[in-house]
Amino acid sequence: MRRTRLLRVAVAALVLLGGWTAAGTLPATAATSATAPSTSPGLLRAMQRDLGLSAPRAQARLAAERTATAVEPKARKAAGSAWGGSWFDAGAGRLTVAVTSGAPASTLRAVRSTGAAVRTVEHSARQLDAVKARLDHSPAPRGVSAWRVDPTANTVVVDVVRAERSDNDVQRFLARAREAGPVTVRTVSSAPRTFAAGTVGGDPYYTGNARCSIGFSVYGGFVTAGHCGRPGAGVSGWDGSYIGTFQGSSFPGDDYAWVSVGSGWWTVPVVLGWGTVPDQLVRGSAEAPVGASVCRSGSTTRWHCGTVLAKNETVNYSQGAVHQLTKTSVCAEPGDSGGSFISGDQAQGVTSGGWGNCSGGGETWFQPVNEILNRYGLTLHTA
Repeated sequence: MRRTRLLRVAVAALVLLGGWTAAGTLPATAATSATAPSTSPGLLRAMQRDLGLSAPRAQARLAAERTATAVEPKARKAAGSAWGGSWFDAGAGRLTVAVTSGAPASTLRAVRSTGAAVRTVEHSARQLDAVKARLDHSPAPRGVSAWRVDPTANTVVVDVVRAERSDNDVQRFLARAREAGPVTVRTVSSAPRTFAAGTVGGDPYYTGNARCSIGFSVYGGFVTAGHCGRPGAGVSGWDGSYIGTFQGSSFPGDDYAWVSVGSGWWTVPVVLGWGTVPDQLVRGSAEAPVGASVCRSGSTTRWHCGTVLAKNETVNYSQGAVHQLTKTSVCAEPGDSGGSFISGDQAQGVTSGGWGNCSGGGETWFQPVNEILNRYGLTLHTA
């Protein structure tokens, strides 16, 4: 078992927390407020590298994102039926909320009173979600790689692989999409793929000769990607010792799973920083808004950062469509599947798939962690 590595992580957690209790204590809630602990120098360096920010600007952005995350549910409630979505405006350093043009002045004032900026739009989020839902129930050809609601453009965006744009099946899908409502077509260079891999070294877990990455510790095990294993499949660790068993798994349709832990292994509320940043403590799972920074830890490419590009996106893998994924500008490669997406100290999701690599860049999707916790009745292990 990975006793040496985990002892180091557990001791680090004890030092940072000033007395972290054992795994048998009462579990924390699945989502806690985004508190503002001091930011590690390593995390700031990673944001400087991947987002092109100075250390002071990275620190200021993290603080602004914590505020935006707290403002979003209040602004949504204030907007009511006029809600058109929201996103973090990195330039302005605040949350922007879309409100339909027919909303009364009192609604606009109520939204602004939460601290959010307001942009008026034609379509409500409910209308755009309905368009996307119709596409979710329409079979998609391989040339259509993904579709999602884009609140910044107030439309549903459909991604089409450039080489497949003129394909008859693609054109028929796009025609149906345009009949459903406001749709914009975007051309992408390649189709997404999942990030499982053959057996290689690193800090992974294995099912057979497939390698994936641990997502987040929960009480009794950890969550990860569904395409990494089926219920009943055994899991071994980086040293080949037995960890546990897949207790639940869903792919395609969803891309999430959870693995029970036993045989001397235990869980800690930590995401590995791989020496790029210190190992990161997990304090909750408050959902970051579109536009916020987010970082990913995986067993192949280790630690990389980017931004949240979209939510509730449907991605059309070769194995079938997966719904309700969050899209990011973070790169990933085979073997990173299942790994952690974290914003500050808040768990966001587990790596599903994407396109590109960490040499030339790309985009990666994750399955939101709160959906996984709710689906299996799990409790996130937090510090």
